[in-house]
Amino acid sequence: MNIKEAKEQIRIAIKAYFAKDEYGNYRIPIEKQRPIFLMGPPGIGKTAIMEQVAQELGVGLVSYSMTHHTRQSALGLPFIEHKNFGGKEYAVSEYTMSEIIASVYEKIEETGLKEGILFLDEVNCVSETLAPSMLQFLQYKVFGRHRVPEGWLVVTAGNPPEYNSSVREFDIVTWDRLKRIDVEPDYTVWKEYAYDRVTHPAIMTYLDIKKGDFYKIESTVDGKTFVTARGWSDLSDMIRLCEDIGEKVNEKLIRQYLQNKKIAKDFAVYYDLFNKYRSDYQVDKILNGTVDESIKNRAKNAKFDERLSLIGLLLDAVGADIRLTVDTFRMMKELTPTLTEIKAQLTKSGGTASAILSKLADEKKQALTAGKQSGVLSDETQNIQNMLIKSLEEMSAAVSAESDTKKALAAVKADFNKRVAAMKAQGALTEKHINNLFAFAKEVFAGGQELLIIVTEMTINKHTVAYLSQYGNAEYFKQNKDLLLYERQIELTGAVDDLNLDDF
Repeated sequence: MNIKEAKEQIRIAIKAYFAKDEYGNYRIPIEKQRPIFLMGPPGIGKTAIMEQVAQELGVGLVSYSMTHHTRQSALGLPFIEHKNFGGKEYAVSEYTMSEIIASVYEKIEETGLKEGILFLDEVNCVSETLAPSMLQFLQYKVFGRHRVPEGWLVVTAGNPPEYNSSVREFDIVTWDRLKRIDVEPDYTVWKEYAYDRVTHPAIMTYLDIKKGDFYKIESTVDGKTFVTARGWSDLSDMIRLCEDIGEKVNEKLIRQYLQNKKIAKDFAVYYDLFNKYRSDYQVDKILNGTVDESIKNRAKNAKFDERLSLIGLLLDAVGADIRLTVDTFRMMKELTPTLTEIKAQLTKSGGTASAILSKLADEKKQALTAGKQSGVLSDETQNIQNMLIKSLEEMSAAVSAESDTKKALAAVKADFNKRVAAMKAQGALTEKHINNLFAFAKEVFAGGQELLIIVTEMTINKHTVAYLSQYGNAEYFKQNKDLLLYERQIELTGAVDDLNLDDF
């Protein structure tokens, strides 16, 4: 199965394992809860989906790669304990708590999360001395003399033997105690994840053209060569950063992530060509509706690969607008009740609006830090919380000179109204850019498949879907009439009007 299907199976299993009866007991007893074993090639996203599942279920996550562990670090160190049996004292071997088990207890102490996932990667590649204890752990969830805390489930992962020479085959007895899920690379599924991570458009369009380069592991006379999903994701982050700080992206850098000479060279050539398209095509003018006829004529006469690159550039620019609009909207939804709370605090306990705003900002910072430690906050949620904290701090500074309660409240409301107006302006700009994108595509790509590609890419992008659920877009719905969203267009539009402080 693909990684998306595997994630769903894991989510179902974990939800079932956490289910309790009317007396608070787990419906599947802990000793009967089979550890999940993800079997799949390296760099496919096994760790990433565990992070996503933990965030979505609101539970803790502790991850370990077992390849670096010795028997002592996994089991704990031995010591002598004196015990009395039948009136006679004996020296008995005991073990300190395993580093792995201890880390789960530390996570519980840090976050207060009593339920969570212990994820152990590469469990079938452990050292020879640790192998027997690893098998015992998979069967009984015990390292040394210490059991995984109640409420924490075990999920493991490993690579098939063709990808790792150190893999140890499990016997039937061990497999019969595990929930095995076999995972294979799938570019179409990865693409949804790639949009979520805002993967660089050069990578997205290159892989649309050369899907066979998405995941490849080969044996050559020079050894193993490979390109993985993780390699593409990490390369995307580095390209974005280099572009931001003005550093050149070349084949030498690309080969650090794509460890296949031919694919690295092919992508390096394509990336240079992509940047030429970025320079030649005036994306900002296309989206503002002021593009020259010469650009339209070039796009009309361009080959498909060039058109696909242009579509990637346009969707990336519109995507940035959409993400800013959606994140701002969500931040403002959180800010609205916060400001109502400010009024209540001022009325009840006095003080200044500036001090209350500053205190609320500090409380949000503490909550954000705790959320990061627990691992339950997605990158998107963290970004929205950072935006909220910044807004509270800016509002605190804006009203710092006001000591009169009524004047301070009026200043806070005025500041909030400016933010609402700015948010609506951003939404209108995004709407304009989307409409101009479709207008350009319909004019220059008339009769081609490019318009279908644009609609499809927007449909699988969760940021775009979130935008449509808040603002809607008539042109998008017109181009995609078969979607359920089209039938709900009226219901989905106008959500921004719910943001107000009429009772403030």
